[in-house]
Amino acid sequence: MCVSPTTCSEVSIEAARACLQRGEFAAAEQAATAALAAGASSEALYLQATARRYLHRHTEALSTLEALQRIDAGHARLYQERGHNLLALQHEAPALSAYRDAVSRNPALLASWKAIARLTRTDPAWRELAREADIQVRALSQLPPEILSGQSMLHEGRLERAEALCRHFLRRNPQHTEGMRLLAAIAVQHGQLEEAAFLLESAAEFNPANLLVRLDHVNVLYRQQRFTEALAAAEALQEKLPGNPSIEATLANQLIAVGRFDEGIARLRGLLEKSPGQPSLLLTLGHALKTVGDAEQAIAAYRAAMQLRPDFGDAWWSLANLKTFRFADADRELMMACEAAPNTAQEDRIHLCFALGKACEDRADYDASWTYYERGNRLRHATLGYQPERMARRLRRQQAFFTRERLDACGGGGHPAPDPIFIVGMPRAGSTLLEQILSSHSAIDGTMELNHIPALAQRLDGHGTRAEGDGYPERLANLDGATLRDYGEQFLAATRIHRQGAPFFIDKMPNNFRHIGLIHLILPNARIIDARRDPMDCCFGNYRQLFASGQEFTYDLTDVGRYYRDYVALMDHWDRVLPGKVLRVQHEDVLDDLEGQIRRMLDFLGLEFEAACLRYYDTDRAVRTPSSEQVRQPLFRSAQARWRHYERWLEPLRAALEDEPDAGRRGRTGR
Repeated sequence: MCVSPTTCSEVSIEAARACLQRGEFAAAEQAATAALAAGASSEALYLQATARRYLHRHTEALSTLEALQRIDAGHARLYQERGHNLLALQHEAPALSAYRDAVSRNPALLASWKAIARLTRTDPAWRELAREADIQVRALSQLPPEILSGQSMLHEGRLERAEALCRHFLRRNPQHTEGMRLLAAIAVQHGQLEEAAFLLESAAEFNPANLLVRLDHVNVLYRQQRFTEALAAAEALQEKLPGNPSIEATLANQLIAVGRFDEGIARLRGLLEKSPGQPSLLLTLGHALKTVGDAEQAIAAYRAAMQLRPDFGDAWWSLANLKTFRFADADRELMMACEAAPNTAQEDRIHLCFALGKACEDRADYDASWTYYERGNRLRHATLGYQPERMARRLRRQQAFFTRERLDACGGGGHPAPDPIFIVGMPRAGSTLLEQILSSHSAIDGTMELNHIPALAQRLDGHGTRAEGDGYPERLANLDGATLRDYGEQFLAATRIHRQGAPFFIDKMPNNFRHIGLIHLILPNARIIDARRDPMDCCFGNYRQLFASGQEFTYDLTDVGRYYRDYVALMDHWDRVLPGKVLRVQHEDVLDDLEGQIRRMLDFLGLEFEAACLRYYDTDRAVRTPSSEQVRQPLFRSAQARWRHYERWLEPLRAALEDEPDAGRRGRTGR
């Protein structure tokens, strides 16, 4: 007899797995059903569906998978299982879509790649996908079972189990290249980029001819924003293996990262001349052209990608993400058809939903626009594991640790350089506009959203099974002034590549509001500007934005409202413990009095007024954020109160904002 329902469900799940392995499919179904009766859900449903497929009860299996998707839409193997059942029923198009959904969530699913290869091999329309599938099948088939399982666990978010399996394998095979690559990938997911770089450098010493190791190393250097080193590593690869398309593409990306846009774009165009049928390469070209302000050519690149693959959601969303672009009726109709098609992959569907939300919004069809925005957010939210309470605890830890007394006691440490200007706040709050205005001043260089402060926080935090409260920010209590100064020097050295010689430079990573205490300790003379915007406008602006990565709180109305509220609470804390450290700039005030707010910011920075800041839209510089096209034109008010068109659907957001401290003073709710 089971001691508890939980124990019963665990026993039944293990029994179901054992029965499947022995080929006892009816017994496996019974055990999975028993687990469900005892309260188990996700894994029991998956095992029940698998048993029903083996029993050739495909319609029942598909119904079980529908139930699984409703509670765990990020479960990659459910899509693979769906593909198996649809294929058995001879529904090839939706089966292909299911397999693509599976590998988009977990690229280590060998069975899905094999099915994709079979389903696309003879169709010219799927030439690129068939080629990718063949490459994946060859690569995954050569992996030891432990490493293949570890890769699958990595992509399913089971990092601790993947790491334990990988380390166990490497103890027996200490120089196994793929094992070291996997452990490095796990380290990247933990934010341990230094450890990942070390592992890949070691793997390259053991196996100098392995191209994938070296490409991984370049990408880790890029993620560390060590762009000079990443470029040097890519150039060394290119000299050794000239003409390799993967190396050429990597080199192009690194050239763009260091601001050598003409060279990077030229290499991308050269690759496309040799291999014109590559939608993903055209997308990369479009992004580079957008960054340098060549919107017309960027649009052409995105459209060329869509001609090759009409359901390429990322290309459609990239057009929408230009903000100033307007879709034709034929564009909208094609997007709607692709979004509704059964063989459209989930990732493409998500991008199409956000693009359609924008397209319908531009036509003032707000009912349809909301339908697509809501669907896109719901689908994206289901792929993520965002935990709002965990984020709230992190922000409360900042308040608990960084007291006025602690900050006063640490005074005198850090690097004294006044060069950095941090623009912080919520995404979609007008920070790119402020950066564009200030970087039009002769004494200020605009850079990009630099990752160095979050990376330092992650290094201090560590990872693993440590108890909460043993990492960042608490570890700062044990650091002396010399160490804090060294961290400040490291920041200045690492960011030097982005500067053009002006005395000051901007880091506009919005999430740095979480780390103002850390910034103050390592760079006590840095200036900080908080870009603030009306709560409803800001939060809805985030909800209608599909981010390339991160910002996981934006895909649920309650989550984004709560995050905004927690952001305000933390900024209020910084005002109390570091009075005068942060200048708050309200976006609506910038729209009402541009010159007055420019003078206010420059006074805060200790700089003389320059008229060029008023004509910020004439400043020629690369802009890498979604607002890149908007900040290249004079001020406009069309985005103000946009949320009112959707007001009847936004009650969860309004409710989440209700407890925002002093909303009337720091951001108008529109009421």
